[in-house]
Amino acid sequence: MLFAYGSGSPDPAPAAAYIASRLDRLQILLAHRPNVSYPTFAAKTFATLDRISDGRLTVHFITGGSDHEQRREGDTLTKDERYSRTREYIDIVKRIWTSHEPFDHEGEHYRFHDFVSDVFPVQQPKPDVSFGGSSAAAYAAGGAEADIYALWGEPLEKTAEQIEAVKAAARAAGRTTPPRIQVAFRPIIAPTEELAWEKAHRTVDAIKARKEKGEPAVVRHHRRGDPENTGSQRLISIAQSGERYDRALWTPTAAATGGAGNSNALVGTPETVAQALLDYYDLGVDIISARGYDLLGDAIDFGRHVIPLVREEVAKRDAEGAARGPGTLVEAV
Repeated sequence: MLFAYGSGSPDPAPAAAYIASRLDRLQILLAHRPNVSYPTFAAKTFATLDRISDGRLTVHFITGGSDHEQRREGDTLTKDERYSRTREYIDIVKRIWTSHEPFDHEGEHYRFHDFVSDVFPVQQPKPDVSFGGSSAAAYAAGGAEADIYALWGEPLEKTAEQIEAVKAAARAAGRTTPPRIQVAFRPIIAPTEELAWEKAHRTVDAIKARKEKGEPAVVRHHRRGDPENTGSQRLISIAQSGERYDRALWTPTAAATGGAGNSNALVGTPETVAQALLDYYDLGVDIISARGYDLLGDAIDFGRHVIPLVREEVAKRDAEGAARGPGTLVEAV
């Protein structure tokens, strides 16, 4: 489960700790922006949460794709400077997690001396690091540092291009094993195709109505004109080129939100959506992230009707000796 971060959102770390202490199987994906705390402090927070959750933590580092959003919390670095900072930040955090002797650091963005932590993660050598972005700077940083590289759902052809860009960046950084690939979608499912498409159009109408009403949360996220980040620009461009792609990808939801984050939908019956997800698995995607527009209802439906189908088919592929090795598809709602 993703514990998201925004300038005005609740603090995700204590929320994640609360949930982790009450559920013993839920995997924790904690979003974190480097501008909000020093890496020495953050590394201890993450290690503490990994202990509370008994080794169920993944940290998703957010560089920040909007100057306006970053400045809300006093961050005035440029986009390229932010990516440089994130790369240095991740490197420091990983070293803190694995170093039992004091060390100094003299970098472009951070300087400290004689630091060593007294708290270490349960996962050894460290929890997974997740990272996302669709720009050249993002590929370079994530390709070098991430265990998991997160992308927003795009058509299969576009996704394949991004996967290759991430792998190329990893090779350029001297890595022999590239990051695992995660792709995020907004599933819209119903018992029949007709009902699913009716639900999809109602969803877009609801998004537009919220924007027209000027609801505060919507205004904060979408009032600043064209998006600055490459990922959102890509979603808008794809939506302008067509509404439907491949088996079930539908772009009007992304168009209605202005390309705000994970916003492309997969529309259809559970069987159709499951097969669409398997198309991405066959492409080389290891992890699927899914969040419906009706958060609770869609989570229940996705968990009951889609996840079992995907797991069954992945198991079949593995049993048949799929060429790319054991399946690692993970579902996160």
